[in-house]
Amino acid sequence: MNEFLKYCIIYLIVINIIAFLAMYIDKRKAKYGKWRIPEQTLFVLALIGGSIGAIAGMYTFRHKTKKLRFSVGFPVILILQIILVFMIYNDFIK
Repeated sequence: MNEFLKYCIIYLIVINIIAFLAMYIDKRKAKYGKWRIPEQTLFVLALIGGSIGAIAGMYTFRHKTKKLRFSVGFPVILILQIILVFMIYNDFIK
């Protein structure tokens, strides 16, 4: 495995853990009526590679599942990221 790919995998693992934990923290704060993580921050975490962690956190903690913006938005982001990876991969092998 080349060095770049190794760092990409480490980055994706870390950002997905962060996104998962952000959903957990936001759910706890919502439960206790405290300051919340802005929705924009949750979307940014998904956009920068944490979409799997955000989706997993959303359903694990039953947080934001009734909001169409999240229940559709996170999966759409993930699908776009998968398409982007395939496009980059196909250009790389040519």
